[in-house]
Amino acid sequence: MRAETPAVPRDAQGRVASPCRNLCQLDEARRWCLGCRRSLDEIAAWSRLSDVQRQAVWLALPGRDLPVPPQN
Repeated sequence: MRAETPAVPRDAQGRVASPCRNLCQLDEARRWCLGCRRSLDEIAAWSRLSDVQRQAVWLALPGRDLPVPPQN
């Protein structure tokens, strides 16, 4: 029995949609965008990635913890 791959959002053309949330800010330590959690390489390559590669990026995002803001 094969495990089902979780569904990822699709755009109007049916391709895997970008996870961009228009909250672009780089975490210097991790080199990830704080809005979408993608790496700079993933962001730069997104338009050239296949749907299989895009889906792999989406599936990796939940495991990327965001930094905890400092307490005042």
